[in-house]
Amino acid sequence: MVQQVTPETPIEVIYPESDGQPMADNTEQFAWIVKIKENLEILFASSADVFIAGDLFWYPVQGSPNIKQAPDTLVVFGRPKGKRGSYLQWDEDNIPPQVVFEILSPGNTLKEMTKKLQFYQRYGVEEYYIYDPEKNDLNGLLRSVDSFEVIEEMNGWVSPRLGIRFQLTSDTLEIFSPSGQKFLSPVEIDQLREQERQAKEAALQELEKERDRYQGLLAKLKEKGIDTDNL
Repeated sequence: MVQQVTPETPIEVIYPESDGQPMADNTEQFAWIVKIKENLEILFASSADVFIAGDLFWYPVQGSPNIKQAPDTLVVFGRPKGKRGSYLQWDEDNIPPQVVFEILSPGNTLKEMTKKLQFYQRYGVEEYYIYDPEKNDLNGLLRSVDSFEVIEEMNGWVSPRLGIRFQLTSDTLEIFSPSGQKFLSPVEIDQLREQERQAKEAALQELEKERDRYQGLLAKLKEKGIDTDNL
């Protein structure tokens, strides 16, 4: 009797898009994540092949859903913008995020941060920046072949990939775009937009007043019999 072998049905691998944990541990950490992510979005808005995300699971190995990290902000050059539930590297031309940011909170442990460093080093990150808002401490690591090297001086450092400059003041971190524009919070961006709107409105009002004064002057000259068309 010939026994027929039934092919096994492939088991579908699930790559979770959430771990049920909050994006940030406190308001300051969240504010920094939003500031960096959104200002990078603005900086690369016209670059269709730069993908930026915040707190998105990155899976570098197909078939291994336990191998993952969710950087506070990640930047991928060479991949299109668009919606994603997670970053499945094998579906992205196998391009890993080149730049990642982590914003520390009091809840971060040395073990946790060591695991993240090893993960980013192993799976191809080129630039890794860690900022601790509470201590106003910024650290950076830059890929050298297969490992990271510590960036010795972060004050004034310019990211090779992003072109942004980091500046540490006595109490905070300031980040500047290649054009010198300072990274602002959403509230600061809105305030700046409102100031620009008010300035434009004031300029238009002044222009309207000048036009009215000019028209009034022409009317007076015509009353005196002066041919204003040949002035």
